[in-house]
Amino acid sequence: MQIDPRRSAAFVAAVDTGSLELAAAQLSLTPSAVSQRISALEQDFGTPLLVRSRPCRPTAPGTRLLQYLRRSTLLESEFLAEMGMDAGPARVSLAVNNDTVATWLLPVLAPILASEELLVEFVLDNQGHTFALLEQGRVVACVAGEPTPMRGCTVSPLGLMRYRMVASKAFAAHWFAGGFNRESAQRAPVIVFDRKDSLQSAFLLRHFGLPEGAYPFHYVPASDPFVGAVRHGMGYGLLPQEQCSCYLEDGTMVDLAPDLYVDVPLYWHAWRIQPPRLERMGAALLKAARGVLLALP
Repeated sequence: MQIDPRRSAAFVAAVDTGSLELAAAQLSLTPSAVSQRISALEQDFGTPLLVRSRPCRPTAPGTRLLQYLRRSTLLESEFLAEMGMDAGPARVSLAVNNDTVATWLLPVLAPILASEELLVEFVLDNQGHTFALLEQGRVVACVAGEPTPMRGCTVSPLGLMRYRMVASKAFAAHWFAGGFNRESAQRAPVIVFDRKDSLQSAFLLRHFGLPEGAYPFHYVPASDPFVGAVRHGMGYGLLPQEQCSCYLEDGTMVDLAPDLYVDVPLYWHAWRIQPPRLERMGAALLKAARGVLLALP
């Protein structure tokens, strides 16, 4: 059996965009045509492949098909390039946490993408959730906090991102004049990235015994605005050392708990069998990351 490329393209577009309407716009088709192509693909395989919810999501067999299609597209591009046929740059989808993109990744990745003629699509999520995107077939590799590889994949340690509990100088003088302790933490607003972010809540529970909801907080779900919210005195929070070191040095921010930093381990997950360009990209990324991040114990 051969997989019909038009049907598989409709399936991938529906998963990527999250809806038949957006997939139709991407493919210059009607939503009905997209749905019919996916239904035909499901008939080919004799099983449902897509849950037509909002957003659309693949079934278990659909997830395996999606993984295959992602990898086969890259392998085809690699083969055409080796045969001297101009297939254009290959596109790779990577799941990465926001702080990694905002700090060390782009300077490391940019020359690799240029030398390997790769285009990248970042899918951003918390480091505790990027691994699931690889499992779902949404991406071909990821930076994640998960140390155990998925079946058919490899995992390599990247290093540690160190987070400091910081606040603006004026904020600390107002809220923590008597010190950073349980009583002051109950009153002072903390900055939380989003509802998946557990760094702040885990810190306050561990060191002050404060459960989630026992203190006021803001949600600021973007890395640079998160830094800005702390810098402008909206609240305090955990920032990557790379993002706050310059503010600590010039006195704009203060470290509220110098001995209580948080280290977050990061790992690179990729398929065991992958196109040479992606393999070379992973190897270069690992080498560069280990020169930037702290070493894992």
